[in-house]
Amino acid sequence: MPTSVKIFDTTLRDGTQGEGISLSVEDKIKIARKLDELGVHYIEGGWPGSNSKDIEFFERARTMTFTNAKITAFGSTRRKDSLASDDINLNRLVESGAQVATIFGKSWDFHVTTAIQTTLEENLNMIYDSVLFLKSSGMEVIYDAEHFFDGYKNNPEYALQTIKKAQDAGADWITLCDTNGGSLPNEITAIVTTVTQHVSTPVGIHAHNDCELGVANSLAAVQAGARQVQGTINGYGERCGNANLSSIIPNLQLKLDYDVISYDQLKSLTSVSRYISEIANMHMPVNQPYVGNAAFAHKGGIHVSAILKDASTYEHTKPEYVGNKQRVLVSELAGQSNVLVKAQELNLDFNKEHQKTKEIIEKIKDMEHQGYQFEGADATLELLLREAFEGLEEIFTLESFKMLVEKTANHSVVSEAIVKVKVHGETIYTAAEGNGPVNALDNALRKALIQYYPDIKNVHLSDYKVRVLDEKDATAGKVRVLMESTDFNTTWNTLGVSSNIIEASWYALVDSLRYALISRQRVEPANKEQQERLGLVNH
Repeated sequence: MPTSVKIFDTTLRDGTQGEGISLSVEDKIKIARKLDELGVHYIEGGWPGSNSKDIEFFERARTMTFTNAKITAFGSTRRKDSLASDDINLNRLVESGAQVATIFGKSWDFHVTTAIQTTLEENLNMIYDSVLFLKSSGMEVIYDAEHFFDGYKNNPEYALQTIKKAQDAGADWITLCDTNGGSLPNEITAIVTTVTQHVSTPVGIHAHNDCELGVANSLAAVQAGARQVQGTINGYGERCGNANLSSIIPNLQLKLDYDVISYDQLKSLTSVSRYISEIANMHMPVNQPYVGNAAFAHKGGIHVSAILKDASTYEHTKPEYVGNKQRVLVSELAGQSNVLVKAQELNLDFNKEHQKTKEIIEKIKDMEHQGYQFEGADATLELLLREAFEGLEEIFTLESFKMLVEKTANHSVVSEAIVKVKVHGETIYTAAEGNGPVNALDNALRKALIQYYPDIKNVHLSDYKVRVLDEKDATAGKVRVLMESTDFNTTWNTLGVSSNIIEASWYALVDSLRYALISRQRVEPANKEQQERLGLVNH
């Protein structure tokens, strides 16, 4: 039977120390629910002794039911030269209602004498008294030995004394912390091996990523005997971040055969990682292992040709195991295999020997030469392929558009777009304002189309990026506009390229709405009765 390893998630506490991350109480509640569904064993909710936000989180968590996880409150050992029973922070841990208390204490003699400025003996008493107080209050106690690896390298005898004090007081877990993130895997292996020979209490690992070794060090610790891993989803945390649980969990389970979470829960890993990145308002790197959008993406034609025969030729595991999916990118590097796979995904009637195939490949390569980049715009690519292999209904055609930008005396800037389009043989003329030229253009086009396609009201622009392609030409350079759109059920990306930013934006905007209507929603034009009911009239 596989050895069990417990996952301790500190996204809500240590993760929020990362630059640019700030979570509301409601955010933390949402993330906690997702982590519980994922199957993590401990969720560290925060430090109830430090701020009112964390106090409120624990108050709300007490009313919730968690299926898999124990809610954990974080704090420190008692202050020097005081009683544990009088320590405000320790009492807040008990009052939090959390099942588990995680407290940190000093393991590095340098920190004892320099940071908290007390004696080595008093530090040992602080550890013992604090763990004993929390255990007597009925809590499970995890002792985080802060700076343990640095402390051990400097004074191994004293570092071991600190964790033995925690064990003597009844700690349920002793977690060894590489707080500065500067240790190497071979050092982790040697020290954890030694520690497990000196203490009988189960050992955990808390690694940071300052040398980009957070995951490697966590795996090394488990292989050396640690049975709990602390980390954060997507590796969020102070400085360079904490050990990334989104990589640690599948590595432990799929590569090292440890019992971590169920395989059904593992299939939700990608969606949980992306959900938390959205809640935290943090960009998720496309190349993040296992859960990134490009983790199982293939671009080179030779690679794609091989994975068509057997995916294991260029994939180290099945993306479905972690809830991700294989993606084939179509670009100037593409061969027939790339287009074949993409066409199969779209259920297109495709023959790789057909002349259309060669023509569309050449067209894609030519467009990429002009500045298009289809791996970032699947919706534009899908429209291109459907047009080539199926033919698409022309939802509307542009006759003209004009842009007016006026700066008024009160210093405000007003943008207005005037659009003339033909829809089902009828010319529609609309005008609309916006908080910028692209927004005004978007509003005017929607105003024209909503009479015929009422469901277009559910489509919204969620992101807009511009990149200058010819920097040497300065403001006259060609630009690439990438738009992300959503209907709140799914998202898609479109792009446009031009030396005029408004024209590039128009191309991306048109593809976004065409994709919503043709490729996704397959919306039928509103009939006259529907138009009257909606109160829509032609302009």
